[in-house]
Amino acid sequence: MKVFKLAAGFAVGYVLGTRAGREKFEQIAATARQASANPRVIQAQEKAKALLNTGTEKVNAKLAAAKPTSATTPEPTYEYATKPLV
Repeated sequence: MKVFKLAAGFAVGYVLGTRAGREKFEQIAATARQASANPRVIQAQEKAKALLNTGTEKVNAKLAAAKPTSATTPEPTYEYATKPLV
C-alpha cells in the first residue's frame, strides 16, 4: 500500500510540475483509469483488503485477550504524598 501511495504521489507531483501541460496529464489519467479497471488490479485490491481485515481481527482479538482485569491491576501507591517536603 505504501508503494501505491508513493507512486500516486510521484504521479501527482510529476503532473503538477511538468511543462508538458494538459496532454501529459490526460495521458497519465487515462493510464491510471486503465490500470484501475484491470481485473488483476481489482483482484489484488480485494485480496489486500481481505488480508488487512484478517490482520485487524487478529490484532483486536489479541488486544482483547491481553486486556488486564481490575483483579490483576495493582492499586496505585501514593508514597510521594506522605513524604515531607524539604
